Amino acid sequence: MTPSRPPETPVVFYRTAGGTEPVREWLRTLAIEDRHRIGRDLAIVQFGWPVGLPICRPLSAGLWELRSSLPSGRIARVLFFFHEGRIGVVHGFIKKTQKTPPGDLELARRRMSEMTKAKMTNGR
Repeated sequence: MTPSRPPETPVVFYRTAGGTEPVREWLRTLAIEDRHRIGRDLAIVQFGWPVGLPICRPLSAGLWELRSSLPSGRIARVLFFFHEGRIGVVHGFIKKTQKTPPGDLELARRRMSEMTKAKMTNGR
């Protein structure tokens, strides 16, 4: 008998009207080891939800932050939400201050709104 896999929650990355995926583009700028750590942490959410601290923390209005300590010594945050059984990944950045900057939160909220209105189809 094959061991059963935990249920997978599909991940959808925010896509602009022009077809670019800003979070994926940001990830590509990171060192490969750092990308792998973020990917591993996102997989923990994808296959093991619900997940709490130290991996995830709720922010506000349905937004969550994925908290990754990177091999490069930096700290990354990936902001996401859940909608209709999917994970919407809307923003990622390297943490530089104690508190999440208001501009990053506003950008994530705007993208979340766009994705939920578009029903998260076609990567949006």
